[in-house]
Amino acid sequence: MQSLIAGNWKMFKTVREAELFARRLVAELDIPPGREVVIAPAFPALCAVAAALRGSAIKLAAQNVHDQAQGAFTGEVSAGMLIDAGCEYVIIGHSERRTFPGETDDLIGRKLLAALAQGLRPILCIGETLAEREQGATFTVITGQIKEGLKNVALGDIGDAVIAYEPVWAIGTGKTATPEQAQEVHAFIRNTIEDAYGKELAGKLRIIYGGSVNSGNIGKLMSEKDINGALVGGASLDIESFSAIVKY
Repeated sequence: MQSLIAGNWKMFKTVREAELFARRLVAELDIPPGREVVIAPAFPALCAVAAALRGSAIKLAAQNVHDQAQGAFTGEVSAGMLIDAGCEYVIIGHSERRTFPGETDDLIGRKLLAALAQGLRPILCIGETLAEREQGATFTVITGQIKEGLKNVALGDIGDAVIAYEPVWAIGTGKTATPEQAQEVHAFIRNTIEDAYGKELAGKLRIIYGGSVNSGNIGKLMSEKDINGALVGGASLDIESFSAIVKY
């Protein structure tokens, strides 16, 4: 199984800054065998970054997608548009989308279906808040998010998805789940997938960790059995730190 290291740039970098960063990343990053690297710039920079990545092993992702193929949805972007812009992946259900616009599990599930229908590989983000963890509701929340996010996905399409466990309390806070805490939830996610879809598929599904990942903690996180990569936020905005994470 290839490890997946995905950089989520959020609302940072102008088009020019994103293009220059991507060109430098292509020139300087020597990707170790068995690792897949993806970067997710903001919508306006997708085409420029796609051009900068052309011919390299680094893949392009979008940070969001609409659940409809087209229509009168001002400010939204469809899966087909993302494919046309050069994307291979799309992040769906990030905690910031769940929190600020208030995206529901049902909407996130529809977005995931829309992505798969166009050949985009979804990175489905799930995770509990601090209050939910303190209440002992972590596994209940995770189970609900998985079941709702994947409920209408055909069995043959499940393997095209990636699940990113990102405890909300660890995103942008500097706090990180310990490797043991992360492994516990990742193992639970894999067991949940196994119960629903079988052992073979569960064994092949990539489950990655997101939440204040940096060059100092990536090695210990990746040493855990069920952690297959990382969804990197702030540390992906710097060439040196992101390269160090890729080369963990």
